[in-house]
Amino acid sequence: MLSQQLADARADHTTLALLSPDLVPADMNAAYAIQHALLAQRGARIGGWKIGAKSAEGAIQGAPLPSTDLHLDGTRLPRAHYTPLGLELEIAFRFGRAFEPSANAYHEVEVLAAIDSMAATIEIVASRFAQWPNVDKLAQLADLQNHGALIVGEFSKYRRDFPFVAPALRFTFDGQGVVKATPSNPCGDPRRLLTWLVNHCTQHHRIAVTPDVIVTTGSYTGMFFPQHAGTARGQIEGLAPVSVTLE
Repeated sequence: MLSQQLADARADHTTLALLSPDLVPADMNAAYAIQHALLAQRGARIGGWKIGAKSAEGAIQGAPLPSTDLHLDGTRLPRAHYTPLGLELEIAFRFGRAFEPSANAYHEVEVLAAIDSMAATIEIVASRFAQWPNVDKLAQLADLQNHGALIVGEFSKYRRDFPFVAPALRFTFDGQGVVKATPSNPCGDPRRLLTWLVNHCTQHHRIAVTPDVIVTTGSYTGMFFPQHAGTARGQIEGLAPVSVTLE
């Protein structure tokens, strides 16, 4: 059972040498079911979500984040626990109200009106598959979309006029800039992902999205792979800075 193998690998900080073809999820619904089974087998509460898309018109995907994988700004984490280890600088949101399971889908206007606060985050990207990235995409989705950990900066009040498509930012590792191109989120304005997330939870999984849930929305910086221990710092203009030290 893939969910159990992934849960065990997360608990032990190990990777799976091979993925048996018969364990590859049959479709996206199967991959999403494995995500929730994985969390149940870990006894983990959902503390947040990661969502994203590869283009401004592209399909949206997401994964629940165990509350134990969420960390405050300035945390220190063992580098050896994450293999591989990629770093991304993102923006996360929280809502000011709960969205409960409902017979009808929530409208975008209602979802966007409920955004309450936002923060800079650093996601650690990691995989439970030794052959990553050469792994079936649905298996990666089942593995919480390659999630390792999320470091969350201080939240500030949501601003509608914030330059979400291309904010000014700086992302460094041990003081050296690691952004190789003009910062942008491949999904365009990340707020377009939020309605999908609310309805994915409330319609398809019958779970609520509550004000304490942190929703991170994809990288502005691409993925940086540090080759040694050190400190990553992110600063998105208009938001509090965020950092993590890998030991």
